[in-house]
Amino acid sequence: MKNHMQLQFSALSQNEAFARVAVASFISQLDVTMEELEEIKTVVSEAVTNAIIHAYEENPLGVVHIEASLEDGVVELVIEDYGKGIVDVEEAMQPLFTSKPELERSGMGFTIMENFMDSLEVVTAIDQGTRIRLVKRLAYAKALQS
Repeated sequence: MKNHMQLQFSALSQNEAFARVAVASFISQLDVTMEELEEIKTVVSEAVTNAIIHAYEENPLGVVHIEASLEDGVVELVIEDYGKGIVDVEEAMQPLFTSKPELERSGMGFTIMENFMDSLEVVTAIDQGTRIRLVKRLAYAKALQS
């Protein structure tokens, strides 16, 4: 059975924690390990922070949209904004690259997202926004397949 949720909120820094907790609550209905749950919370934080800081430049009129679905031990997350878009995705995915060096950021987190999830897809268009799709098969589902 597929379960699905959607969440939409203002692009305010304080909503990053809300997004983490909401997605974690939704995911925790599965047989998820603490490590998997922490990894998923981290990727949500990275993607949401990118939308708030890079896409909207902390403009509270911006909207961040999250969808999460669960099916057969697979978590799929889509985090989307309608902001500036990413000029060069390949460059943005490099470790430590940031479009806001003045904020002392250590990168946009794409390396973390790639390491913690089974797949990462970034679709972006200038002045139209960015859509990040993340998929992870949970350990218990992998064990069932073996």
